[in-house]
Amino acid sequence: MRLESAAFAAQQLIPPIYTCDGADHSPPLSWQGVPPETVSLALICDDPNAPGKTWVHWVIYNLPPELGQLSAAIPPQAELVNGGVQGKNDSGRLGYGGPCPPSGVHGYVFIVGASLPR
Repeated sequence: MRLESAAFAAQQLIPPIYTCDGADHSPPLSWQGVPPETVSLALICDDPNAPGKTWVHWVIYNLPPELGQLSAAIPPQAELVNGGVQGKNDSGRLGYGGPCPPSGVHGYVFIVGASLPR
């Protein structure tokens, strides 16, 4: 599967509106290449450069396989209109918690995964 954002390119800085330096909105994301037998999708954003451990910034699961995208600024609620469910991030908050490194520049990884039938 291919995951991308209209707000920033791979290996580029994430605009401040999607970080703790700005509005801390979740970025718009889109994906393609979902396997036809997919039951649901999950999305994770993490920071493998965080001190001490990989820091999880966002977890959403149970996304419908036909969805194909998430708009910016997903509200911090457990159940989404599209059927997805947001979990708590490593800051202990529900939904997206944007980049906010204690120092320096970190790399953030957005991953979309497919749940397939058993």
